[in-house]
Amino acid sequence: MTGTVQAETNWYMVVIPCYNEEQRLPEAAFLSFLAAPPPGLRFLFVNDGSVDNTLAVLHRLQEDSPRLVDVLDQPRNMGKAEAVRCGMLYAIATGASITGFWDADLATPLSELPRLLDLMLTKPTVDIVLGSRVRLLGRSILRKPIRHYSGRIFATMASLTLNLPIYDTQCGSKLFRVTQVLREALATPFGSRWIFDVELLARFLVLARNQRPELGEPALAVYEEPLRHWADVDGSKLKVSDSIKAFGDIWKIRRTYFKS
Repeated sequence: MTGTVQAETNWYMVVIPCYNEEQRLPEAAFLSFLAAPPPGLRFLFVNDGSVDNTLAVLHRLQEDSPRLVDVLDQPRNMGKAEAVRCGMLYAIATGASITGFWDADLATPLSELPRLLDLMLTKPTVDIVLGSRVRLLGRSILRKPIRHYSGRIFATMASLTLNLPIYDTQCGSKLFRVTQVLREALATPFGSRWIFDVELLARFLVLARNQRPELGEPALAVYEEPLRHWADVDGSKLKVSDSIKAFGDIWKIRRTYFKS
């Protein structure tokens, strides 16, 4: 693990999980963004046991922007869920007041990040901001039809499971305010490999309901923001078999966290 995190009153760390991203990581886009990032924002790139030269690419980014980039190297591949969990725990341990995760391929472009971060900063009662891929006029949301329609079915099932009117659970751009609820939600590894997003929300909602009754319904702490730009990126590691397993995991999450 390498990094140059320094003490500040308020700073924010976004986790970028990376597995064999040597050819897919848009290095130039990250460098351009890091040239003038929002105040207090840093990135933590988690190398999840890559067997290509991903780690070398991440170290180049860190060498170029040592005050803004940390690298966490996990020698053994543990999967995206664990890479994100370990990265967010690292962010919390080093003092970030907001953390979250972003897909390394930048399907959600970095231009969306300041807007989502600003929502967290201007809405102090909101604990979670979720990027949402909603095809609206004036927006550029480019999804393959099969992924869009299967995603709508999945999102409907996830919404029913969570009892939360959420439109898009699987968009890879999410921010979380660091609270005791979040710490406890991240305390143990996720049971689901591909839909850890849903499991994290389930843990968060159950814990918030138990620990923060003054908020009323936990859904009030979650804010979903339609993205202005999003595009499918070739080379996704999600297989058809993984999609099938994801639907099965929905029922496991329901049994585990919402038994009543």
